[in-house]
Amino acid sequence: MDYDHQKALTEYLSAFIEELHASGVNKVVISPGSRSTPLALLFAKHPNVEVFINIDERSAAFFALGMAKADNEPVAILCTSGTAAANYYPAVIEAHYSRVPLVVLTADRPHELREIGAPQAINQINLFGSHVKWFDEMALPEHTDAMVQYARRAASRGTALARSLPEGPVHFNFPLREPLVPDMNHSFKEGKVQTAVAAGAGSVSAAVLERLSNLLVHKKKGLIVCGPQTDSNVVEAIVKLAEKTQFPVLADPLSSLRSGSHDKSNVIDGYDSFLRIEKFKESVQPDIVIRVGAMPVSKALTLYLKNQEIEHWVVDSGGSWRDPAGKATEMIFADEAEFLTSLSDSIETAHSDEVWLRKWSGINSKTQEIIAEYQSGNEPLDEGMAVRSLIYSLPEDSIVFTSNSMPIRDLDTFFSNNDKRIRVLGNRGANGIDGVVSTALGVSTSGKPTCLVIGDLAFYHDMNGLLAGKMHDLNLKILLVNNNGGGIFSYLPQAKEKDYFEHLFGTPADLDFSHAANLYGAAYWKAETHEALTKALAHWQSAQGLSIIEAITNRDENVRNHREMWNNVSREIEKLL
Repeated sequence: MDYDHQKALTEYLSAFIEELHASGVNKVVISPGSRSTPLALLFAKHPNVEVFINIDERSAAFFALGMAKADNEPVAILCTSGTAAANYYPAVIEAHYSRVPLVVLTADRPHELREIGAPQAINQINLFGSHVKWFDEMALPEHTDAMVQYARRAASRGTALARSLPEGPVHFNFPLREPLVPDMNHSFKEGKVQTAVAAGAGSVSAAVLERLSNLLVHKKKGLIVCGPQTDSNVVEAIVKLAEKTQFPVLADPLSSLRSGSHDKSNVIDGYDSFLRIEKFKESVQPDIVIRVGAMPVSKALTLYLKNQEIEHWVVDSGGSWRDPAGKATEMIFADEAEFLTSLSDSIETAHSDEVWLRKWSGINSKTQEIIAEYQSGNEPLDEGMAVRSLIYSLPEDSIVFTSNSMPIRDLDTFFSNNDKRIRVLGNRGANGIDGVVSTALGVSTSGKPTCLVIGDLAFYHDMNGLLAGKMHDLNLKILLVNNNGGGIFSYLPQAKEKDYFEHLFGTPADLDFSHAANLYGAAYWKAETHEALTKALAHWQSAQGLSIIEAITNRDENVRNHREMWNNVSREIEKLL
């Protein structure tokens, strides 16, 4: 090998990796490939960067996404050139919309091999378009002080951008010439980041704060709505504001407000069930809504808010226009915890309506009683019962990762307020069902007890993601709710088209998932009754590695059960009204 080429390759890429680590990147997920060889070898050589191997690039990117979610730190992903890079796209999109810092590293053919029919050469320039915060086509490696410093600055800048609000993915594309093996005798140098980037969330001026507090102090019937978010400081700030104003807090299951040691006396967790009742909605007309976090999952809540012609404040540190209902009257681009705390402190006496909070709290308590009563005696096993039983069985300080479609909606209904400090996570950026197994496995690298709630189609969609669990000996418990098809479609209008529904939407796959458990070395239980599920959950607690409980449910019965439960809630609440 040409010594000058190898030295340039080694020094240039090592400087980039050193600066990544100094900037806060401690983990990298690598998919095997040839063109990415020098980066892969040097990452493996670095003493303080933890390397995870994931063969499938699509799974690898979601795996890294889960790690970044769990750690609240940027994670790097590395692959070779060609369609390997394209397989990152779904996870990059999710990272963009759910604000997760990913550092995407793709190897590429050098410029002279592009657009001439060379193998594994596609156009990777701006491959991810507007779904990354920044794209950098890195220069070819050179061993000069200027180029080594350039590599360091690029790494520092990209990581800082990934971490700055709103957090998100950045993409580095590395054109590399052969030969591709670096000098493995190279020693990494530990040191401070070359260019430290200080970034923070914005704040509102004193004049704006005064104007908003003067508006708020005269509102008597407010609502605080908290969607998916993970900042514990925001939780404390919301609790403080709710106590000061005596406003109910409508908390999404991914809001971090339904579980923990904080005061939950104002936290409303059953609204998805009782906001389906027209009589109740007519009786509770708010005069202000303060919304924090992404949009909640509940369609009933979204429709309720959409019909309110009132003050509607959206507080967003990321500065994004998150207002799908088109009802915002104030967009407050500021650090959520800082702004809400300042707002609380600025209010001496809130003119709240005590009856307002009591009404929401009373209806909420009655709703949860009805749901608990209904579920306790319901056989055969249905999905709500499965989720409720799972939550009841979880130890303190657990993480629940939920798939989209029905699982997140069942969490919305059946994950009620508790003190267990259970953290609920999900891919609610693009709301897709792809990559869910891989993301949950990435979350499990945190070392905390982690459980995935997933339907059969989403599980099938990312079944090969289980390999990462087997390869890295990860502990993940999977509640696989198998209703043999797309359960959520049964709640939609197309379900009435009986001649076409099963073929186009129900899509039963008739798969025996015990074979998947066997293939990936997972412990496995099948549960078709509540009793069988309870026994499986008891055995589950001591299981190590991958373990799967397949809860068999019926789509049609599940729809009937949910609708009957909602009707029971409606009937009892209308009596109270």
